[in-house]
This record gives sequence, C-alpha cells and structure tokens, in this order.
Amino acid sequence: MKTYGYIRVSSYDQNEDRQLAAMRDLMIPQGQMFMDKQSGKDFDRPQYKALVKRLKSGDLLYVLSIDRLGRNYEEIQNQWRILTKEKGVDICVIDMPLLDTRLNKDLMGTFIADLVLQILSFVAQSERENMRKRQAQGIAAARARGVHMGRPAKRPPENFIVLAKQWERGKLRTTDFMQQTGLTETTLYRRLREHQIARKK
Repeated sequence: MKTYGYIRVSSYDQNEDRQLAAMRDLMIPQGQMFMDKQSGKDFDRPQYKALVKRLKSGDLLYVLSIDRLGRNYEEIQNQWRILTKEKGVDICVIDMPLLDTRLNKDLMGTFIADLVLQILSFVAQSERENMRKRQAQGIAAARARGVHMGRPAKRPPENFIVLAKQWERGKLRTTDFMQQTGLTETTLYRRLREHQIARKK
C-alpha cells in the first residue's frame, strides 16, 4: 500500500503552500505528491491522470478539501466512484473527516460518506456557478458605468493627423499608413472616423 497526495491550484489562486504543508505533515513522499495548476471544472488534468495511473488497489489518496479534487458535481461523483469502487483506492479529505473511506466501511458508514460527498460536491459546484454570476454582474455594472473592459485601446502616434492628411491626399498608401502608425486596418479606419468627427466639431 502506498500513500499519495493530490494538490490543485487554479489559475487565479497560485498559492499551494497550505496544501503542501498538509501533505508534508502526513509524511507523504515528494515523489508521491501530484499537483495541477489549472481550473477544477473538469478532470482533464495531466498530473491527475498520471496519479490515477499510479494508484493501485489498497492505496490511500489524500486531498485537502473536496474542491481541490474538483468543482463539477457530476465529475466528482464519477471520479470518486472510479477511484473507490473500480480501483479499490481509499480517499481521505483532510478538511472533512467524514469523507475518509477507511472508516466505517459498513453499510451505514458508506451511506453517510456518500451523502456528505454529494452535499459538498453540490456546494462546490453551486459556489462556482454563483461566482460566475457575480463576475458577469460585475462586468455588466462596470460597462453600465462606462468602464472599458479588456485590453486598453491602442493610442495613435502623435503624428497621426499629419499622416492622415497625407493619406487623404493620396500621398500615403494605406499599407504604409498602417505600418507607420502600428494600427490594424480596422483600428486605423475607426481612428480616421473619429478624427473626421473631431474636425467637424
């Protein structure tokens, strides 16, 4: 029997120190810790896949919390079943002692663990969906206030007006105009329209 640890940090939360500390407290060897740095929306993760290949019947897998395993309700349920039922692996969720398949392997213990897993998985997915809604609402509110989202618009060079006049007189080709200003064709024509509007005012 071997003991493994799985760590996941998302792209927006790069601090894995707490998870690493928990694994080291359990004396899990460095070579038996697997870590992915990506979203928990699915299980298409290279280190998780490598871990599953290594796991054998009777091995023990530690994760700090259920959302480190994943955040998709159905996928967590499916992976839990594959690991515990098909591969015969024990799983221990450090932050939730009830989710320790080594304990109470009778029918009641299994029922309680499955129930807790379903609840926590549902909560993890619900929080993820709520976070998406909050982000969308925040973006909508910012746009309503006139806040520009995304990359800042590229500013034309100081000599843009001089070049624009040369272009209008046919003394400057469009490709040369684009090259000298560093603007794409779409942005160039938008700037020209803005310039024409400004002149009329």
